[in-house]
Amino acid sequence: MAGLLALLGIANDPGRADRLLIVALCDAALALIALLVPWDRLHPNAPALAGLGGFGVLGLSTWSFGGIAAGTGPFLVLLYAWAALHFPRWLLAAYALPATLAYVVPLIITGQSPMVIGSAFILMPAALAIAFLIEAQARGLREDRARLARIEQWRTAMINTLAHDVRAPLSTVRVVLEELRESSTGQHARMLDAGLRQTARIARLADSLLDVHRIDSSGELKLDRAHHPAHALVKDALSYVRDDADVRADVDEDVTLYVDRQRFEQILLNLITNALRYGAPPVIVRVVRAGAYHRLEVRDHGPGIPETLRPRLFGQFAAEGAQGVGLGLWIVRQFAAAHGGEAAAEAREPGVAMVVTFPVPES
Repeated sequence: MAGLLALLGIANDPGRADRLLIVALCDAALALIALLVPWDRLHPNAPALAGLGGFGVLGLSTWSFGGIAAGTGPFLVLLYAWAALHFPRWLLAAYALPATLAYVVPLIITGQSPMVIGSAFILMPAALAIAFLIEAQARGLREDRARLARIEQWRTAMINTLAHDVRAPLSTVRVVLEELRESSTGQHARMLDAGLRQTARIARLADSLLDVHRIDSSGELKLDRAHHPAHALVKDALSYVRDDADVRADVDEDVTLYVDRQRFEQILLNLITNALRYGAPPVIVRVVRAGAYHRLEVRDHGPGIPETLRPRLFGQFAAEGAQGVGLGLWIVRQFAAAHGGEAAAEAREPGVAMVVTFPVPES
């Protein structure tokens, strides 16, 4: 940019065309060198040497314009701002001497008045103060980014550990329960069936943890979609709900959904869990056709959703606290989007209906 401005200056001041051309060539040479040097192989502070070259060209520019420093000051501040984004504070302080010389020496050579030369005592401290402010903000952002990277690394390790380490012992438990179920009858058989259903649910929860990680890291989620009777899907999902919960299903037996069975079940269970936890019974589950979509509705009869929570309802950690970590509705929204649908909350009197849509496939 400085080189282009020097070329434009030739049209404004043809008498100094040769000097301005030299300045433009020096700027271009400095830019080319800075572009070609493999800085990533050198010390992290090595690019600061390019700043020294920049100060030298600025001094040459001031001399070329006959001691007019109107264009030098802004570029000095710009160089300091660039340095503040990348280098430590001590290096910014070390820049003070070459920056001052680049500003003052051309003024002295061209015979400027003491008042003009004295402007360095205002410009240099101001440029250094701006640089220190930018450096402090940039350093804080770098530290925050490093801390977030460590948290993300820990979270990824925790999710992978939970998901994988839960599966191995759970497989053993399931095999034992299946063996016992084959030789059991009556009350014992019903208890073992309940245990098998819950172990299957825990396994699905482990898979969901991995899904959360995949969605968060890559934004992609693979689905295993097929046509399933909606009535059977809802009935199977409700088998995991505690017996004393007031949950009712209103689903026509002729409705067929084109969904990933496991993800649909997770959506429904998350919505029912939220309705029982934050709402009030009865909880009504409905599946209806609405144009090009099927609508899954889970309605409770509680106090509804607080206005302060509505904007972030389907976000991560929206309602974390003693009752949960706030990932349930976020997972619901991600699974709905993966199916090509949406998740939304609709007000009811009383309560609220959580609605998830699923596209109806073409014939």
